Amino acid sequence: MASSTKSDLVLRPFEGLPGEADWVALREIVPAATATARTTADHGGRDVVVTTVLPGGWVSLHREDGTVLLAVQGVLGSDDLSRDLAAALLAAFDVEPGTGVTPDRAQVTDATPRLQDVLDLDVPFEVTVHDGYDYWLDSSSEVTDEIRASLEDAAEASIPTVRLDAVPAAYWCRMSREFLRWARTEDEDRVVDAIARLHARRESGLAGGKFLGMFRACGLVVPVWELPRGTEAADLEEPVADLAARLDEALSTDAPLDANERRARAGIVSRQVTLR
Repeated sequence: MASSTKSDLVLRPFEGLPGEADWVALREIVPAATATARTTADHGGRDVVVTTVLPGGWVSLHREDGTVLLAVQGVLGSDDLSRDLAAALLAAFDVEPGTGVTPDRAQVTDATPRLQDVLDLDVPFEVTVHDGYDYWLDSSSEVTDEIRASLEDAAEASIPTVRLDAVPAAYWCRMSREFLRWARTEDEDRVVDAIARLHARRESGLAGGKFLGMFRACGLVVPVWELPRGTEAADLEEPVADLAARLDEALSTDAPLDANERRARAGIVSRQVTLR
């Protein structure tokens, strides 16, 4: 495991990066996805493929074709995930093509920069969700039967997930039934208050489903809706846009919560969990 620094725990490690909510989603709730990034000119101006996971427990990979991949779900060990990931990224640049980087090779010190220092903040974080993990391989790789079987097994074990188009950082998934998980960058208390206002008015549902609760991850809150059985991601685009308008209106309200809203808020808070 990468060595830990003496710095204080950073609760929002992706704050300041384009697409902070999507970074959190890729770290916590999306099984297979890639996103775009590029290093600053001082760090070579190199394109980077940010991904959820890599094989072999790697935290980054320098593919044979020269592409560098950075896994946000890798096991890393300092109190600042942004610094951990920057160390993994820089380590990938230093190894030979065809080499994966394990956590022990991505050593973090107090001098290690953060992603916010390494990445060009003008490059948008554009997410593509995948059904499987074929993106691990470059086009020149020989795909043996063993490799193909491994990729298929990994895909079959993944939770089907789709990123919605109507709003940022909202992900439909199918587990025992269908859910929507929507990472929010606003202050946690304001999000809780806003949903409490909607809940008290019986307006917190989505597409015939119900607001289930929320969890904290990387300093953000992620509200969750349980959807009617069989709901597809495409069924949510219009309803989630309507919900977004209601939520934005509630977020802009500064009036104190009334008694019904306070009761709704207490119920929401009692069900919150923190992933890390």
